[in-house]
Amino acid sequence: MAAAPPASLAHRTTGSTCLHPLSRRLGIPLDQVNFVACQLVALFAAFWFRIYLSPSKTSPVARHTFATIFGIYFVIFCFGWYSAHLFVLVLMCYGILVTASVSNIHRYSFFVAMGYLTICHISRIYIFHYGILTTDFSGPLMIVTQKITTLAFQVHDGLGRRAEDLSAEQHRLAVKVKPSFLEYLSYLLNFMSVIAGPCNNFKDYIAFIEGRHIHMKLLEVNWKEKGFHSLPEPSPMGAVIHKLCVTGVSLLLFLTLTKTFPVACLADDWFVHKANFLTRLGYLYVVMQASKPKYYVAWTLADAVNNAAGFGFSGVDQNGNFCWDLLSNLNIWKIETATSFKMYLGNWNIQTATWLKRVCYERVPWYPTVFTFILSALWHGVYPGYYFTFLTGILVTVAARTVRNNCRHYFLSSKALKVAYDVATWAATQLAVSYTVAPFVMLAVEPTINLYKSMYFYLHIVSLLIILFLPVRPQAHTQRQPWNSVNRKKTD
Repeated sequence: MAAAPPASLAHRTTGSTCLHPLSRRLGIPLDQVNFVACQLVALFAAFWFRIYLSPSKTSPVARHTFATIFGIYFVIFCFGWYSAHLFVLVLMCYGILVTASVSNIHRYSFFVAMGYLTICHISRIYIFHYGILTTDFSGPLMIVTQKITTLAFQVHDGLGRRAEDLSAEQHRLAVKVKPSFLEYLSYLLNFMSVIAGPCNNFKDYIAFIEGRHIHMKLLEVNWKEKGFHSLPEPSPMGAVIHKLCVTGVSLLLFLTLTKTFPVACLADDWFVHKANFLTRLGYLYVVMQASKPKYYVAWTLADAVNNAAGFGFSGVDQNGNFCWDLLSNLNIWKIETATSFKMYLGNWNIQTATWLKRVCYERVPWYPTVFTFILSALWHGVYPGYYFTFLTGILVTVAARTVRNNCRHYFLSSKALKVAYDVATWAATQLAVSYTVAPFVMLAVEPTINLYKSMYFYLHIVSLLIILFLPVRPQAHTQRQPWNSVNRKKTD
Protein backbone atom coordinates (compact mmCIF):
# COMPACT_ATOMS: atom_id res chain seq x y z
CA MET A 1 0.00 0.00 0.00
CA ALA A 2 0.98 3.61 0.33
CA ALA A 3 4.04 4.45 2.33
CA ALA A 4 4.87 7.52 4.29
CA PRO A 5 7.38 9.86 2.68
CA PRO A 6 10.68 10.32 4.46
CA ALA A 7 10.06 11.77 7.88
CA SER A 8 11.92 14.92 7.05
CA LEU A 9 9.47 15.64 4.25
CA ALA A 10 6.35 14.87 6.24
CA HIS A 11 6.88 16.40 9.67
CA ARG A 12 8.66 19.22 11.47
CA THR A 13 11.98 18.37 13.04
CA THR A 14 14.00 20.00 15.78
CA GLY A 15 17.24 19.61 13.87
CA SER A 16 19.40 22.41 12.50
CA THR A 17 17.97 25.90 12.76
CA CYS A 18 20.26 27.52 10.19
CA LEU A 19 17.52 27.35 7.56
CA HIS A 20 14.78 28.92 9.70
CA PRO A 21 14.64 32.27 7.79
CA LEU A 22 14.18 30.50 4.45
CA SER A 23 11.55 28.26 5.97
CA ARG A 24 9.59 31.26 7.26
CA ARG A 25 9.80 33.16 3.97
CA LEU A 26 8.55 30.20 1.93
CA GLY A 27 5.96 29.16 4.49
CA ILE A 28 7.35 25.63 4.44
CA PRO A 29 8.08 23.60 7.60
CA LEU A 30 11.75 23.57 8.55
CA ASP A 31 12.11 19.81 8.18
CA GLN A 32 11.07 19.98 4.51
CA VAL A 33 13.67 22.68 3.85
CA ASN A 34 16.26 20.56 5.70
CA PHE A 35 15.33 17.54 3.62
CA VAL A 36 15.65 19.32 0.28
CA ALA A 37 18.88 20.99 1.40
CA CYS A 38 20.40 17.66 2.48
CA GLN A 39 19.35 15.93 -0.71
CA LEU A 40 20.76 18.73 -2.88
CA VAL A 41 24.06 18.54 -0.99
CA ALA A 42 23.92 14.76 -1.41
CA LEU A 43 23.34 15.25 -5.15
CA PHE A 44 26.50 17.34 -5.55
CA ALA A 45 28.40 14.93 -3.28
CA ALA A 46 27.20 12.04 -5.45
CA PHE A 47 28.58 13.66 -8.61
CA TRP A 48 31.88 14.28 -6.82
CA PHE A 49 31.87 10.72 -5.48
CA ARG A 50 31.39 9.25 -8.98
CA ILE A 51 34.07 11.41 -10.59
CA TYR A 52 36.80 11.78 -7.95
CA LEU A 53 36.26 8.63 -5.90
CA SER A 54 35.55 6.34 -8.83
CA PRO A 55 36.51 2.66 -8.40
CA SER A 56 39.32 3.08 -10.94
CA LYS A 57 40.95 5.75 -8.77
CA THR A 58 39.99 4.78 -5.23
CA SER A 59 39.91 1.64 -3.11
CA PRO A 60 36.59 0.18 -1.92
CA VAL A 61 37.63 0.98 1.67
CA ALA A 62 37.92 4.69 0.87
CA ARG A 63 34.56 4.69 -0.94
CA HIS A 64 32.87 2.87 1.94
CA THR A 65 34.40 5.27 4.46
CA PHE A 66 33.37 8.44 2.66
CA ALA A 67 29.83 7.20 2.00
CA THR A 68 29.41 6.20 5.66
CA ILE A 69 30.82 9.34 7.28
CA PHE A 70 28.82 11.64 5.03
CA GLY A 71 25.64 9.63 5.68
CA ILE A 72 26.13 9.80 9.46
CA TYR A 73 26.61 13.57 9.19
CA PHE A 74 23.32 13.95 7.29
CA VAL A 75 21.40 11.99 9.92
CA ILE A 76 22.84 14.04 12.78
CA PHE A 77 22.19 17.30 10.89
CA CYS A 78 18.51 16.44 10.35
CA PHE A 79 17.68 14.71 13.63
CA GLY A 80 20.21 15.75 16.27
CA TRP A 81 20.51 13.40 19.23
CA TYR A 82 17.49 11.40 18.04
CA SER A 83 19.82 9.90 15.43
CA ALA A 84 21.22 7.78 18.28
CA HIS A 85 18.22 5.48 17.79
CA LEU A 86 19.46 4.70 14.31
CA PHE A 87 22.98 3.94 15.47
CA VAL A 88 21.80 1.78 18.38
CA LEU A 89 19.70 -0.38 16.06
CA VAL A 90 22.53 -0.75 13.55
CA LEU A 91 25.00 -1.83 16.24
CA MET A 92 22.56 -4.27 17.86
CA CYS A 93 21.80 -5.96 14.56
CA TYR A 94 25.46 -6.16 13.58
CA GLY A 95 26.02 -8.01 16.85
CA ILE A 96 23.29 -10.44 15.83
CA LEU A 97 24.83 -10.82 12.38
CA VAL A 98 28.23 -11.88 13.73
CA THR A 99 27.09 -13.95 16.72
CA ALA A 100 23.81 -15.66 15.80
CA SER A 101 23.66 -18.99 14.01
CA VAL A 102 22.91 -18.78 10.30
CA SER A 103 19.78 -20.86 10.86
CA ASN A 104 18.30 -18.13 13.09
CA ILE A 105 20.04 -14.96 11.96
CA HIS A 106 17.08 -13.84 9.86
CA ARG A 107 14.55 -14.41 12.63
CA TYR A 108 16.56 -12.59 15.33
CA SER A 109 17.37 -9.68 13.02
CA PHE A 110 13.77 -9.37 11.88
CA PHE A 111 12.24 -9.36 15.35
CA VAL A 112 14.86 -7.04 16.86
CA ALA A 113 14.69 -4.54 13.99
CA MET A 114 10.89 -4.55 13.72
CA GLY A 115 10.53 -4.58 17.50
CA TYR A 116 12.83 -1.60 17.98
CA LEU A 117 11.10 0.30 15.17
CA THR A 118 7.68 -0.41 16.68
CA ILE A 119 8.81 0.67 20.16
CA CYS A 120 10.13 3.92 18.68
CA HIS A 121 6.85 4.47 16.82
CA ILE A 122 4.83 3.93 20.01
CA SER A 123 7.08 5.97 22.32
CA ARG A 124 7.41 8.86 19.88
CA ILE A 125 3.68 9.23 19.38
CA TYR A 126 1.93 8.01 22.53
CA ILE A 127 4.38 7.95 25.44
CA PHE A 128 6.43 11.11 24.90
CA HIS A 129 3.63 12.78 22.90
CA TYR A 130 5.90 13.85 20.07
CA GLY A 131 3.04 13.34 17.63
CA ILE A 132 3.46 14.61 14.10
CA LEU A 133 4.50 18.12 15.02
CA THR A 134 7.90 17.37 16.48
CA THR A 135 10.96 15.36 15.66
CA ASP A 136 10.18 12.34 13.53
CA PHE A 137 13.32 10.25 13.19
CA SER A 138 11.33 7.21 12.06
CA GLY A 139 11.94 7.74 8.33
CA PRO A 140 15.62 6.71 8.30
CA LEU A 141 14.84 4.07 10.94
CA MET A 142 12.27 2.53 8.60
CA ILE A 143 14.75 2.44 5.71
CA VAL A 144 17.45 0.89 7.91
CA THR A 145 14.98 -1.73 9.16
CA GLN A 146 14.31 -2.74 5.57
CA LYS A 147 18.02 -3.05 4.83
CA ILE A 148 18.83 -4.93 8.05
CA THR A 149 16.15 -7.54 7.42
CA THR A 150 16.93 -7.78 3.70
CA LEU A 151 20.59 -8.51 4.41
CA ALA A 152 19.77 -10.95 7.22
CA PHE A 153 17.50 -13.01 4.99
CA GLN A 154 20.05 -12.95 2.16
CA VAL A 155 22.84 -14.10 4.51
CA HIS A 156 20.52 -16.86 5.74
CA ASP A 157 19.82 -17.88 2.14
CA GLY A 158 23.52 -17.92 1.30
CA LEU A 159 24.86 -19.68 4.39
CA GLY A 160 21.92 -21.47 5.99
CA ARG A 161 19.96 -23.02 3.13
CA ARG A 162 20.71 -25.45 0.33
CA ALA A 163 20.95 -23.98 -3.17
CA GLU A 164 18.21 -26.28 -4.47
CA ASP A 165 15.77 -24.91 -1.89
CA LEU A 166 16.14 -21.33 -3.15
CA SER A 167 14.16 -19.62 -5.87
CA ALA A 168 16.16 -18.22 -8.78
CA GLU A 169 16.00 -14.70 -7.32
CA GLN A 170 16.94 -15.85 -3.82
CA HIS A 171 19.91 -17.73 -5.26
CA ARG A 172 21.03 -14.66 -7.22
CA LEU A 173 20.85 -12.36 -4.18
CA ALA A 174 22.16 -14.83 -1.56
CA VAL A 175 25.14 -13.51 0.44
CA LYS A 176 27.72 -16.24 1.05
CA VAL A 177 30.20 -14.22 3.15
CA LYS A 178 29.17 -12.10 6.13
CA PRO A 179 30.02 -8.42 5.56
CA SER A 180 32.74 -6.61 7.45
CA PHE A 181 31.76 -3.91 9.94
CA LEU A 182 32.66 -1.14 7.47
CA GLU A 183 30.66 -2.79 4.67
CA TYR A 184 27.70 -3.16 7.02
CA LEU A 185 27.80 0.50 8.09
CA SER A 186 28.24 1.68 4.52
CA TYR A 187 25.32 -0.39 3.25
CA LEU A 188 22.99 0.86 5.98
CA LEU A 189 24.14 4.46 6.47
CA ASN A 190 25.56 5.66 3.15
CA PHE A 191 24.71 9.27 2.28
CA MET A 192 22.87 8.33 -0.92
CA SER A 193 20.01 6.54 0.80
CA VAL A 194 20.13 7.07 4.57
CA ILE A 195 17.61 9.93 4.58
CA ALA A 196 15.08 8.88 1.96
CA GLY A 197 16.10 5.41 0.81
CA PRO A 198 15.40 3.46 -1.20
CA CYS A 199 16.18 -0.02 0.09
CA ASN A 200 18.52 -2.01 -2.15
CA ASN A 201 20.24 -5.38 -2.19
CA PHE A 202 23.58 -5.85 -0.44
CA LYS A 203 25.24 -7.57 -3.40
CA ASP A 204 24.20 -4.75 -5.75
CA TYR A 205 25.59 -2.15 -3.35
CA ILE A 206 28.92 -3.94 -2.89
CA ALA A 207 29.23 -4.37 -6.66
CA PHE A 208 28.64 -0.62 -7.04
CA ILE A 209 31.29 0.28 -4.46
CA GLU A 210 33.79 -2.09 -6.07
CA GLY A 211 33.06 -0.86 -9.60
CA ARG A 212 31.39 -4.06 -10.86
CA HIS A 213 27.79 -2.85 -10.77
CA ILE A 214 27.39 -1.60 -14.35
CA HIS A 215 29.54 -4.27 -15.98
CA MET A 216 27.54 -7.01 -14.27
CA LYS A 217 24.38 -5.72 -15.93
CA LEU A 218 26.04 -5.14 -19.30
CA LEU A 219 27.47 -8.67 -19.42
CA GLU A 220 23.90 -9.97 -19.59
CA VAL A 221 23.66 -8.50 -23.12
CA ASN A 222 25.39 -10.00 -26.17
CA TRP A 223 27.16 -6.86 -27.38
CA LYS A 224 28.99 -8.57 -30.26
CA GLU A 225 25.65 -9.10 -32.00
CA LYS A 226 25.09 -5.36 -31.72
CA GLY A 227 28.45 -4.57 -33.32
CA PHE A 228 30.28 -3.61 -30.10
CA HIS A 229 33.77 -5.01 -29.58
CA SER A 230 33.92 -3.87 -25.95
CA LEU A 231 31.44 -2.96 -23.24
CA PRO A 232 29.96 0.55 -23.57
CA GLU A 233 30.21 3.09 -20.75
CA PRO A 234 26.69 4.30 -19.97
CA SER A 235 26.39 7.70 -18.32
CA PRO A 236 23.71 8.45 -15.74
CA MET A 237 23.47 12.12 -16.71
CA GLY A 238 20.39 11.74 -18.91
CA ALA A 239 18.54 9.81 -16.20
CA VAL A 240 19.58 12.30 -13.50
CA ILE A 241 18.44 15.33 -15.53
CA HIS A 242 15.12 13.67 -16.32
CA LYS A 243 14.51 12.80 -12.67
CA LEU A 244 15.48 16.29 -11.52
CA CYS A 245 12.95 17.74 -13.98
CA VAL A 246 10.26 15.44 -12.57
CA THR A 247 11.31 16.50 -9.07
CA GLY A 248 11.03 20.17 -10.02
CA VAL A 249 7.54 19.78 -11.47
CA SER A 250 6.45 17.71 -8.45
CA LEU A 251 7.85 20.34 -6.08
CA LEU A 252 5.91 23.03 -7.91
CA LEU A 253 2.73 20.98 -7.59
CA PHE A 254 3.47 20.41 -3.91
CA LEU A 255 3.81 24.15 -3.30
CA THR A 256 0.59 24.94 -5.16
CA LEU A 257 -1.85 22.04 -5.55
CA THR A 258 -1.11 20.45 -2.18
CA LYS A 259 -1.52 23.79 -0.40
CA THR A 260 -4.80 24.45 -2.24
CA PHE A 261 -6.35 21.08 -1.42
CA PRO A 262 -4.99 20.02 1.99
CA VAL A 263 -6.08 16.77 3.59
CA ALA A 264 -7.77 18.81 6.33
CA CYS A 265 -10.49 19.62 3.76
CA LEU A 266 -11.83 16.09 4.23
CA ALA A 267 -12.77 16.93 7.82
CA ASP A 268 -14.58 20.17 6.93
CA ASP A 269 -18.21 20.44 7.96
CA TRP A 270 -19.21 21.22 4.36
CA PHE A 271 -17.60 18.05 3.05
CA VAL A 272 -18.84 15.70 5.77
CA HIS A 273 -22.40 17.00 6.19
CA LYS A 274 -23.48 19.17 3.26
CA ALA A 275 -21.93 17.96 0.00
CA ASN A 276 -23.78 15.29 -1.96
CA PHE A 277 -22.25 11.85 -2.51
CA LEU A 278 -20.89 12.47 -6.03
CA THR A 279 -19.32 15.75 -4.91
CA ARG A 280 -17.66 13.97 -1.98
CA LEU A 281 -16.40 11.26 -4.31
CA GLY A 282 -14.86 13.75 -6.75
CA TYR A 283 -13.45 16.00 -4.03
CA LEU A 284 -11.87 13.05 -2.24
CA TYR A 285 -10.14 12.08 -5.49
CA VAL A 286 -8.82 15.62 -6.00
CA VAL A 287 -7.53 15.92 -2.42
CA MET A 288 -5.80 12.54 -2.58
CA GLN A 289 -4.24 13.45 -5.93
CA ALA A 290 -2.96 16.65 -4.34
CA SER A 291 -1.31 14.65 -1.56
CA LYS A 292 0.93 12.71 -3.99
CA PRO A 293 3.51 15.33 -5.10
CA LYS A 294 5.42 15.22 -1.79
CA TYR A 295 6.03 11.50 -2.35
CA TYR A 296 7.05 12.13 -5.95
CA VAL A 297 9.54 14.78 -4.82
CA ALA A 298 11.12 12.65 -2.10
CA TRP A 299 11.44 9.40 -4.03
CA THR A 300 12.44 10.84 -7.41
CA LEU A 301 15.09 13.09 -5.87
CA ALA A 302 16.48 10.15 -3.86
CA ASP A 303 16.63 8.10 -7.06
CA ALA A 304 18.49 10.92 -8.83
CA VAL A 305 21.04 11.12 -6.00
CA ASN A 306 21.86 7.41 -6.33
CA ASN A 307 22.09 7.67 -10.11
CA ALA A 308 24.39 10.69 -9.86
CA ALA A 309 26.78 8.53 -7.81
CA GLY A 310 26.67 5.86 -10.53
CA PHE A 311 24.32 3.50 -8.70
CA GLY A 312 21.02 2.25 -10.06
CA PHE A 313 21.91 0.95 -13.52
CA SER A 314 19.49 -1.86 -14.38
CA GLY A 315 20.56 -2.89 -17.88
CA VAL A 316 19.34 -2.35 -21.40
CA ASP A 317 15.72 -2.27 -22.55
CA GLN A 318 14.28 -3.86 -25.70
CA ASN A 319 15.13 -0.76 -27.74
CA GLY A 320 18.77 -0.79 -26.67
CA ASN A 321 18.42 2.17 -24.29
CA PHE A 322 20.35 2.21 -21.02
CA CYS A 323 18.05 2.02 -17.99
CA TRP A 324 18.73 3.57 -14.59
CA ASP A 325 15.66 2.38 -12.69
CA LEU A 326 17.10 -0.36 -10.46
CA LEU A 327 16.32 1.75 -7.38
CA SER A 328 13.28 3.64 -8.66
CA ASN A 329 10.48 3.78 -6.11
CA LEU A 330 7.64 4.67 -8.43
CA ASN A 331 6.47 4.86 -12.03
CA ILE A 332 4.29 7.95 -12.17
CA TRP A 333 2.78 7.25 -15.58
CA LYS A 334 1.71 3.72 -14.64
CA ILE A 335 0.34 4.94 -11.31
CA GLU A 336 -1.84 7.58 -12.91
CA THR A 337 -3.04 5.22 -15.67
CA ALA A 338 -3.42 2.09 -13.52
CA THR A 339 -6.44 -0.04 -14.43
CA SER A 340 -6.22 -2.36 -11.43
CA PHE A 341 -5.44 -2.17 -7.73
CA LYS A 342 -2.53 -4.55 -8.31
CA MET A 343 -1.06 -2.39 -11.08
CA TYR A 344 -1.35 0.72 -8.91
CA LEU A 345 0.36 -0.91 -5.91
CA GLY A 346 3.00 -2.49 -8.13
CA ASN A 347 4.20 0.93 -9.27
CA TRP A 348 3.90 2.79 -5.96
CA ASN A 349 6.74 2.57 -3.44
CA ILE A 350 8.27 -0.20 -5.53
CA GLN A 351 11.26 -0.94 -3.31
CA THR A 352 9.13 -1.30 -0.18
CA ALA A 353 6.78 -3.63 -2.07
CA THR A 354 9.82 -5.64 -3.17
CA TRP A 355 11.06 -5.81 0.43
CA LEU A 356 7.66 -7.01 1.65
CA LYS A 357 7.61 -9.68 -1.03
CA ARG A 358 11.11 -10.96 -0.25
CA VAL A 359 10.92 -11.04 3.55
CA CYS A 360 7.25 -11.92 3.98
CA TYR A 361 5.06 -12.81 1.00
CA GLU A 362 7.41 -15.45 -0.43
CA ARG A 363 8.23 -16.97 2.95
CA VAL A 364 5.14 -17.20 5.15
CA PRO A 365 3.31 -20.54 4.85
CA TRP A 366 -0.29 -19.28 5.09
CA TYR A 367 -2.30 -16.24 4.00
CA PRO A 368 0.65 -14.35 2.53
CA THR A 369 -1.46 -11.39 1.38
CA VAL A 370 -2.88 -10.83 4.87
CA PHE A 371 0.48 -11.17 6.62
CA THR A 372 2.13 -8.88 4.08
CA PHE A 373 -0.46 -6.13 4.70
CA ILE A 374 -0.02 -6.56 8.47
CA LEU A 375 3.77 -6.26 8.20
CA SER A 376 3.41 -3.21 5.99
CA ALA A 377 1.13 -1.56 8.56
CA LEU A 378 3.51 -2.34 11.45
CA TRP A 379 6.46 -1.03 9.49
CA HIS A 380 4.71 2.24 8.72
CA GLY A 381 3.82 2.96 12.34
CA VAL A 382 1.06 2.91 14.90
CA TYR A 383 -1.32 5.64 13.78
CA PRO A 384 -4.85 4.15 13.63
CA GLY A 385 -5.33 5.55 10.14
CA TYR A 386 -2.63 3.21 8.82
CA TYR A 387 -4.57 0.19 9.99
CA PHE A 388 -7.83 1.45 8.51
CA THR A 389 -6.00 1.75 5.20
CA PHE A 390 -4.36 -1.64 5.28
CA LEU A 391 -7.42 -3.53 6.49
CA THR A 392 -9.50 -1.85 3.81
CA GLY A 393 -6.72 -2.60 1.35
CA ILE A 394 -6.94 -6.34 2.04
CA LEU A 395 -10.67 -6.28 1.39
CA VAL A 396 -10.39 -4.22 -1.79
CA THR A 397 -7.48 -6.27 -3.12
CA VAL A 398 -9.39 -9.54 -2.78
CA ALA A 399 -12.54 -8.01 -4.30
CA ALA A 400 -10.63 -6.48 -7.22
CA ARG A 401 -8.92 -9.81 -7.92
CA THR A 402 -12.28 -11.59 -7.84
CA VAL A 403 -13.88 -9.13 -10.28
CA ARG A 404 -10.91 -9.34 -12.65
CA ASN A 405 -10.88 -13.14 -12.67
CA ASN A 406 -14.64 -13.32 -13.26
CA CYS A 407 -15.17 -10.52 -15.76
CA ARG A 408 -12.08 -9.52 -17.69
CA HIS A 409 -12.17 -12.32 -20.27
CA TYR A 410 -15.60 -11.14 -21.47
CA PHE A 411 -14.08 -7.86 -22.68
CA LEU A 412 -11.16 -9.23 -24.70
CA SER A 413 -13.14 -10.20 -27.80
CA SER A 414 -12.92 -6.76 -29.43
CA LYS A 415 -10.81 -3.64 -29.21
CA ALA A 416 -13.82 -1.44 -28.38
CA LEU A 417 -14.85 -3.65 -25.46
CA LYS A 418 -11.26 -3.73 -24.20
CA VAL A 419 -11.05 0.09 -24.32
CA ALA A 420 -14.35 0.40 -22.47
CA TYR A 421 -13.15 -2.08 -19.87
CA ASP A 422 -9.87 -0.19 -19.39
CA VAL A 423 -11.63 3.15 -18.97
CA ALA A 424 -14.07 1.72 -16.45
CA THR A 425 -11.40 -0.10 -14.45
CA TRP A 426 -9.15 3.00 -14.51
CA ALA A 427 -11.90 5.13 -12.96
CA ALA A 428 -12.80 2.41 -10.45
CA THR A 429 -9.14 1.93 -9.48
CA GLN A 430 -8.42 5.63 -8.96
CA LEU A 431 -11.56 6.13 -6.84
CA ALA A 432 -10.89 2.94 -4.86
CA VAL A 433 -7.33 3.98 -4.09
CA SER A 434 -8.46 7.44 -2.96
CA TYR A 435 -11.05 5.89 -0.65
CA THR A 436 -8.62 3.29 0.72
CA VAL A 437 -5.65 5.59 1.30
CA ALA A 438 -7.54 8.53 2.84
CA PRO A 439 -7.17 7.24 6.45
CA PHE A 440 -3.43 6.86 5.85
CA VAL A 441 -3.01 10.61 5.49
CA MET A 442 -5.74 11.54 8.02
CA LEU A 443 -4.08 9.37 10.71
CA ALA A 444 -6.72 9.62 13.45
CA VAL A 445 -9.82 7.51 14.14
CA GLU A 446 -12.53 10.17 14.37
CA PRO A 447 -11.94 11.95 11.02
CA THR A 448 -11.57 8.57 9.33
CA ILE A 449 -14.90 7.29 10.68
CA ASN A 450 -16.58 10.58 9.79
CA LEU A 451 -15.22 10.38 6.26
CA TYR A 452 -16.33 6.80 5.73
CA LYS A 453 -19.77 7.50 7.24
CA SER A 454 -20.19 10.42 4.86
CA MET A 455 -19.33 8.01 2.01
CA TYR A 456 -21.78 5.42 3.42
CA PHE A 457 -18.90 2.90 3.65
CA TYR A 458 -19.73 2.22 0.02
CA LEU A 459 -16.46 0.52 -0.98
CA HIS A 460 -16.45 -1.72 2.07
CA ILE A 461 -19.98 -2.83 1.29
CA VAL A 462 -19.38 -3.32 -2.43
CA SER A 463 -16.18 -5.29 -1.78
CA LEU A 464 -17.92 -7.58 0.73
CA LEU A 465 -20.78 -8.23 -1.68
CA ILE A 466 -18.33 -9.09 -4.46
CA ILE A 467 -16.41 -11.52 -2.24
CA LEU A 468 -19.58 -13.14 -0.94
CA PHE A 469 -21.50 -13.54 -4.19
CA LEU A 470 -18.97 -13.83 -7.02
CA PRO A 471 -17.41 -17.28 -7.45
CA VAL A 472 -13.74 -17.64 -6.56
CA ARG A 473 -11.79 -18.49 -9.69
CA PRO A 474 -8.12 -19.48 -9.68
CA GLN A 475 -5.68 -16.93 -11.02
CA ALA A 476 -4.15 -17.90 -14.33
CA HIS A 477 -0.42 -18.42 -14.65
CA THR A 478 0.26 -17.83 -10.96
CA GLN A 479 3.00 -19.90 -9.39
CA ARG A 480 4.26 -19.27 -5.89
CA GLN A 481 7.72 -20.25 -4.72
CA PRO A 482 7.90 -22.64 -1.75
CA TRP A 483 8.90 -20.96 1.49
CA ASN A 484 11.33 -23.74 2.39
CA SER A 485 12.47 -27.09 1.09
CA VAL A 486 9.06 -28.59 1.83
CA ASN A 487 6.37 -27.51 -0.58
CA ARG A 488 3.50 -26.27 1.54
CA LYS A 489 0.21 -25.27 0.08
CA LYS A 490 -0.45 -21.61 0.75
CA THR A 491 -3.91 -20.26 1.12
CA ASP A 492 -4.13 -16.71 -0.17
